[in-house]
Amino acid sequence: MKKVFFVAILSLCTRSIHAQAITTNDSTVYLGKVTVFKDNRLDILAKKEAEFNEAIALGPKSARGYRLMVLSTSDRAQAMNLRARLLQKFPEQKVYMSFQPPYIKLKFGNFLERAEADEYKKEITNNRLVTTNIYLVPEIIEIKPDKNKEKDTL
Repeated sequence: MKKVFFVAILSLCTRSIHAQAITTNDSTVYLGKVTVFKDNRLDILAKKEAEFNEAIALGPKSARGYRLMVLSTSDRAQAMNLRARLLQKFPEQKVYMSFQPPYIKLKFGNFLERAEADEYKKEITNNRLVTTNIYLVPEIIEIKPDKNKEKDTL
């Protein structure tokens, strides 16, 4: 009895539902035309998101290279002072600061070639930023690929 009642109600409902039916009473029928009203800020947001995704795709990669160990001290003020002077003199390079008790170690730069690291080493000693020995340390470094080169290879 429940099944018959359910089938009867279902058949009545399906007869009254006409999804996307075209009425011929009106002479103007719009088929396939969609008008989208949107805010212009959505285009700006989409552009920024595309730039962000591209920056992540072209982001820093790692390779074997060299860094300069410029300081190993237990004096934090001295380490911060040298770090600031290096960043002012060479803004294109990074300074890496690590703490291995009881010493604070400052490493400078991301160099693929040993010769490039030696040039910076000479420049740092000529400017008398560091009075102690500077050591060349082989490490895994960050490489920032050039956007133009990356697009040319694609």
